[in-house]
Amino acid sequence: MGYADGFLVPVPDGNKEAYRAMAQKASAVFIEHGATRVVEAWGDDVPDGKVTDYARAAHKQDGETVVYSWIEWPSKDARVAGWESVMADERMKHDPADQTFDGKRMIYGGFAPILEA
Repeated sequence: MGYADGFLVPVPDGNKEAYRAMAQKASAVFIEHGATRVVEAWGDDVPDGKVTDYARAAHKQDGETVVYSWIEWPSKDARVAGWESVMADERMKHDPADQTFDGKRMIYGGFAPILEA
């Protein structure tokens, strides 16, 4: 069933196109280094919860939208090797002046699927 990396990040509404362009560039690098699929989804119908929700989890501020994304890999080993290659790829060098989103509020992790329907 493979392996998945999941991400949740608040992005300023005015940076939607810049984020999409950055994500498109990065997704090509991930695919080149072994990922089988990359999905970036702009929050569209994300309700406030009574106890917790996406907005609170990502510390979303006014004028921001939560982006939910994931990267699919054929296996955890492919993910480990892929990330190592991606991080060494010159195209992924981050410009500190680029503030497309606040990386300190990004939530991420690796997930082993338990069900695929």
